Amino acid sequence: MRTAAEGLKVLGAVTLGALTALAGALFLLLTLPFVNRPCVRVAAARLAALEARRLRLDTTTLDALGGLDTRPARYLAARVPAGVLGGLMVALPLVGAGAGAQITWAWARDEPFDGMSRSLPLVLYMVVGGCVLLFMDLSGLVGVHALERRLAGRMLGPDRTEMLERRIAELAESRAGIVAAVDSERRRIERDLHDGLQQRLVALSMLIGRSRRGRPELLEQAHQEAQQALTELREVAWRVYPSGLDSLGLGEALAGVAERAGVPVTVVCDLPGRPPMAVETAAYFVVSEAVTNAAKHAAATLVRVEIRQEEDRVFVRVGDDGTGGARPSGGGLSGLARRVAALDGVFDVVSPPGGPTEVTAVLPCG
Repeated sequence: MRTAAEGLKVLGAVTLGALTALAGALFLLLTLPFVNRPCVRVAAARLAALEARRLRLDTTTLDALGGLDTRPARYLAARVPAGVLGGLMVALPLVGAGAGAQITWAWARDEPFDGMSRSLPLVLYMVVGGCVLLFMDLSGLVGVHALERRLAGRMLGPDRTEMLERRIAELAESRAGIVAAVDSERRRIERDLHDGLQQRLVALSMLIGRSRRGRPELLEQAHQEAQQALTELREVAWRVYPSGLDSLGLGEALAGVAERAGVPVTVVCDLPGRPPMAVETAAYFVVSEAVTNAAKHAAATLVRVEIRQEEDRVFVRVGDDGTGGARPSGGGLSGLARRVAALDGVFDVVSPPGGPTEVTAVLPCG
């Protein structure tokens, strides 16, 4: 079923390509004397952009060209032969079907067709030959579609210099994001230590000083404060880096996150093996931050975590039934976005007011 649907898409794309090739040829014939005018170049760029979208190619370079380049016009001229070839590939089965219908109609009335009378060997010959020709024609349709994509990618896509410039810009932005994420994480650790652990240790010191007067209840309270301080210290250490991730793996580490969450958390981790450590760490922090936000800020009663791998990518999804309204620009989520971007991944947050919230990340692990 899927192959048939893809075949129909290719057939439709080649048919539409043949029609647009004729339209492009007509456009070039009418505008040939004015090809150097900016308005003509802009029109050619728009026609080429339509072709690129039809072939599902990136149009960023075309949008940037405007009327400053002749590449779109050259592409429209170069694709005319491919369009004509595609039109022939589409027309041949129709011609063959028409001829077959005429032969069948004549033989059904026991009349010869073009001097050929009905016989079993002749029928088998025509059926087998027709199937072979149909197979060759379908292969030609696929080839024409691939040729059109390759031609458009080569003539309309970014050249090597443009690709390098884009990559440099992406790397510069990613590096700045990493620095900002590290600084943000340091500030959060400082706040956790100052506002939580430090205050408890000060209170513990005061309780120990007062307990010298011999009041047993103060010693019990000091013991409880010490236990709470140790718990908070472990939480801060896990937020800095989850040491259990190295030995336990991502699934067990996320099970620990679920146990400490304070709300019911379902974890489904379907990984064929252990991904790279950087991917594991990023996935862990995405889940940890999303679960923490759901429990503390969204009043969620249920959180579901799904992690799976498809080919060379790891997909992370955290959904909750909370009140929603999470801002992707918030400190924690923006830090996650920078962490994921540093791995050339994709991070997204969908959290309409009233909920539900869905945090997703796609991490390349090839």
